[in-house]
Amino acid sequence: PSSSSRKLPAMLMRSLHVARGPGRLACTAVGTTARRAFVGTMKMGRCFGSEAGKVGEKTAEAAAPAVEAKGWWSSAQFWGGMGALAGWGMTGSAVYDSLYNGPEVISLSMTPVMIVYSSLFARWAFVVKPQNLALAACHASNVVAQCNQMRRAIEHKLATGEEAMVKDMGMKAAAGAVGLAVLVVATPVLQPAIVGMGIPGVSTFAAAPAGPFTVHFWAPMSKWLISGASFFDLERPTDKISIAQYSALTATGMFFTRYALLVSPVNYLLCSVNIALFGSSAYHLGRKIKADYVDPKKI
Repeated sequence: PSSSSRKLPAMLMRSLHVARGPGRLACTAVGTTARRAFVGTMKMGRCFGSEAGKVGEKTAEAAAPAVEAKGWWSSAQFWGGMGALAGWGMTGSAVYDSLYNGPEVISLSMTPVMIVYSSLFARWAFVVKPQNLALAACHASNVVAQCNQMRRAIEHKLATGEEAMVKDMGMKAAAGAVGLAVLVVATPVLQPAIVGMGIPGVSTFAAAPAGPFTVHFWAPMSKWLISGASFFDLERPTDKISIAQYSALTATGMFFTRYALLVSPVNYLLCSVNIALFGSSAYHLGRKIKADYVDPKKI
């Protein structure tokens, strides 16, 4: 081939090379522009999303119902705290009586009830909502204090030749303990059986959050025993009434009447028994104050 024909391919390659150079530059420029546009769009999207999120939060806050601040009248914590203070007064009265009063003023009908009552309420205060640990602690302490009072009373009765009374009381306490143990053991089987029977009223009551298979029922029932002991002993000699103990019981009845309506589950049984406890304890307390500080002393 001639020299001109040999130069033609080289010229074509140089032309193609020159043509490809601007194309590459053009593609690079287009790609860079597109990338910048994409990044800008993403930034705008993030900004818009952030602003939209803020607007959404403000809208949700505006739509949410305002939470009203609870006053002392509607505060379970307030009434529960006052109830705990009254409970500590009950514990303190037992300690005071053990230090400064003789065992003859100890009531053998009231003290065992107080032991059962505080045992159940220590558990109740631990499981109720809102939880009341101060009340649970004071009732646990009261169990110890009342057991000490029971020991003093039994020793006094034995020393004065009243063994028959002590034996009778022991038999009743043992029967009560056995009955309670049977109920606790049988509850997992007995409750589902009664609920499954579908008996109108009875099955509903058995399945209730404050029903007879819960401490929410038995704690108030133990308090009915305290009120009952006071009602059946309305003519008790005033020299055997402890001002400290009955002051604490009266305050407890007053505070728990309101507290029972603010806890979960709401406990109407607890409310009613505290009305009765307040009345009976205030009656005995009034008799004691009248006898010791109002009536003229006989010389």
